[in-house]
Amino acid sequence: MSLASALKTGDLTELPSRRDEDWRWTDLRGLIRTLPPVSPKFEGEVGAGPFAADETLTLVNGHGAVELTVAAGETRVVALRLISATASTAHAGRARITVGEGARLTLLESHEGLAEGYLSEIALDIRLAKNAVVERIVLASDAADAVSVVDAEVALTAGARFAQTVLTTGARRQRIETRVAHPGAHADLRLDGVYLLDAQRHADLTTQVTHGGVDGTTSQLTKGMVDDQARGVFQGRIIVQPGADQTDARMGHHALIMSDKAEVDAKPELLIFADDVSCAHGNTIGALDEQAIFYARQRGIPELEARAMLTEAFVGEVVERIEHDAAREVARSWVAQRLGRSIL
Repeated sequence: MSLASALKTGDLTELPSRRDEDWRWTDLRGLIRTLPPVSPKFEGEVGAGPFAADETLTLVNGHGAVELTVAAGETRVVALRLISATASTAHAGRARITVGEGARLTLLESHEGLAEGYLSEIALDIRLAKNAVVERIVLASDAADAVSVVDAEVALTAGARFAQTVLTTGARRQRIETRVAHPGAHADLRLDGVYLLDAQRHADLTTQVTHGGVDGTTSQLTKGMVDDQARGVFQGRIIVQPGADQTDARMGHHALIMSDKAEVDAKPELLIFADDVSCAHGNTIGALDEQAIFYARQRGIPELEARAMLTEAFVGEVVERIEHDAAREVARSWVAQRLGRSIL
């Protein structure tokens, strides 16, 4: 069951629902009563994207497909723009990315909602050859009343390194899912995320990492803030298969709730079927430190600004883990603007 299959067949029973354990907090079947018409091919201007890069690939309304191959030993910085530009329509898009042996790719991926009320499903297939290095930075700026699903399948090989940071403001329903096949074999994985939600926005960051071999590492850190009637969802699952000894896997999720009507649902999981591993997870959900706010106000800082400063510092730990300098600056600006702070 998936949004993509429902869009293809027109069968609403193909939509995932709360009866599906992994979708219980992001029910699509209960939300979508009718499917809108297929998004048309878009011929207008879409303006500039949030990232500057050496080259840009653009997919509008799901028409066409993106194929990106980075040759062995090559280094590239590519902006991938996935745009929804027509209101009250539905589309599915595909991107396949192959990174050759010893190659390096910085993928600056933006999901841009330029219209209202759309349904979008984007599937990415990312494959890394031996010793390849990829950093994927995802900035999701969907419309407030959109339904958006992003589904990435990542396959690593020996010695590969994949780092990901997702930054999102949510949508009416939004799910950004990443599933990684981890071979061990000195491959290294980082999966990070930041969600900043207000109004009635919803964001679901779901990940699954399957360690299938000896000697692999995973580091995961997600932080979020929800205000008004927003809802944040984090589901992180790390599976250590039999024989995947000497796996080192760490997962952390931490969230701030700024309103009595806001909600955070979190489900970190470690499923370990091997010996001689080092795995841990942590999860905290709470409010801002009122004592810190009090001290800030004593120094003449207005309460709203103090709350924004503390939230910015809270999620800043994730932003600072972004390796690409220009993308890290974009992320800093995004956080500050989302929290109503000015950048000097």
